[in-house]
Amino acid sequence: MMTIELLSVLGLLALAVLLFARGRPGMDAVALIVIAALPLTGVVSVPEVLRGFADPNVILIAALFVIGDALVRTGVAQALGDGMARGAGASEGRLIVLLMLAAASLGSFMSSTGVVAIFIPIVLRIARSMALPPGRLMMPLSMAALISGMMTLVATAPNMVVSAELETRGQDGFGFFAFTPFGIPILVLAILYMLVMRRHLSGAAELPPPRPGMRDWVRTYGLSGREIRLLLSQGSDLCGCRLEMLDLRASAGVNIVAIERGAGLRREFVRPEAQTELRGGDVLLLDIIGADFDADTFQARHGLAELPLDQAHFADRNQHFGMAEVIIPSGSGLAGRSPMEARFRTQHDVAVIGIRRANAPLEGVPARQRLAVGDTVLLAGPWRSIRRLSEQRRDMVLLDLPAEAAEYAPKRDRAPHALAVLLAVVLAMATGVLPNVQAALLGCLALGALGVVDMNSAYRSIHWSTLVLIAGMLPFALALERTGGVALAADALVAVVGQAEPRLILAALFAATAVLGLFISNTATAVLMAPVAITIAGSLGLSPLPFAMTVALAASTAFMTPVSSPVNTLVVGPGGYRFMDFVRIGVPFSLVTMAVCVLLVPVFMPF
Repeated sequence: MMTIELLSVLGLLALAVLLFARGRPGMDAVALIVIAALPLTGVVSVPEVLRGFADPNVILIAALFVIGDALVRTGVAQALGDGMARGAGASEGRLIVLLMLAAASLGSFMSSTGVVAIFIPIVLRIARSMALPPGRLMMPLSMAALISGMMTLVATAPNMVVSAELETRGQDGFGFFAFTPFGIPILVLAILYMLVMRRHLSGAAELPPPRPGMRDWVRTYGLSGREIRLLLSQGSDLCGCRLEMLDLRASAGVNIVAIERGAGLRREFVRPEAQTELRGGDVLLLDIIGADFDADTFQARHGLAELPLDQAHFADRNQHFGMAEVIIPSGSGLAGRSPMEARFRTQHDVAVIGIRRANAPLEGVPARQRLAVGDTVLLAGPWRSIRRLSEQRRDMVLLDLPAEAAEYAPKRDRAPHALAVLLAVVLAMATGVLPNVQAALLGCLALGALGVVDMNSAYRSIHWSTLVLIAGMLPFALALERTGGVALAADALVAVVGQAEPRLILAALFAATAVLGLFISNTATAVLMAPVAITIAGSLGLSPLPFAMTVALAASTAFMTPVSSPVNTLVVGPGGYRFMDFVRIGVPFSLVTMAVCVLLVPVFMPF
């Protein structure tokens, strides 16, 4: 029976759906409107409407954002992408298989939106190298990322929302791997589907022009042949000497650009400062600045051995060693002074290795050239110093960073720590030793203690708009339940399918959830449909688990439009897709997913 309270709640819900579909304002702003307006209906109080911000699942999702960011900061995600490219070779089909497996695997433990954001530049780079239209790869990427939400409990917010609703109603929630028996076959079918449909995925996007890399700048600034890489033997007379004592720039005509120390995972780049002491086994990257420098004599005198160095060397060291191109603006204090006079390395912790004037590289020693307004200067040094150049505004303006800058992982040496913490968190969640939210929070604290993340990076990694959306939509379930809306929707759905075979009811529930997900976020869909599913199960005297699982799986079936999920929206531009591309590819596979769910869910979760 319709009441004034129910009509007001439904009216507010309809307004939220309309604003979600319109796309303005943002989904988080719509959630805030709901939080402010829902108490005005008199159905829920202000403390109740704010209770979503204290929901354990909201805290859990925030913690998972931090753990996912740790995989990026340590280069784990990047290494996964690079390994995928190597494994694919020149085969497009193999690449699609590996891409979808990698995206689904990584998305099982971190935000699917974050997975797509990580993989887009990797996929563009692979597409460029294989001369493939990006549209052949972007939709398989988004589909696999969405399916990753069907793999584990923590893979996507709707899973945790539905599980929490079960617990609220006195039922056992889902286990960590409860979704895996359904996600794996759906992923296998998706891979086969994309291998067949890839010919329809060309899209309209052209390959974007590649950003210049460090190899390109080596050629542009005429650095080839000017760099030399020498190994310092244990018996060298330079061992134990500080750089300020040697003054190699004046005495030998060379400038130390970087010092490689250690090997394997323990290898690091040491900043060449005045107090830096050389050790046996160090590898010196030298820039020859003296016209009469004799490499053979210098090596023989100091017990040095030359190591191979080509343009690829700079790219191979791109996790330690970076470059940047800056321009000298009008009014700069550097104009008329040489980098040596300006104490460039001391002030900025980078070395000037090339200068271009009037689009041509200057001859001679860069450190001794007087800079002029309009000069473009090539700098080299540690990435942390390169990043600080963007803060310079008066003396120089950052023009560009090389393509390798996107691949820099500031905590790559902490990769084993990040993987160990991730494994510990997953094991704690899977075994139930700790509550999920506690395991995730302890994982975040461990990552901080191990130096993988800090407070600033942790706060930046959290998608606050997602958390506001979830917390803002949660009170709707309570409001609909109190006003009888949930029971009304359940009765309406049962009336449509009658006392049909339970699998038919699952199909109807799946279809209703998927269609609602076309207009609002999958999280909001799960919030609204989970109570309906559980109520239907109760009215039929059946277990609520298969009905709740169907809602959770349907909430991740957002293949049908580019606005069904942020995952799809991210790939529209790079893939050059149109709206109907998603309809043509997504609708058939949504039907396949529904069929798999209707067949398999009752097998693993009997009625």
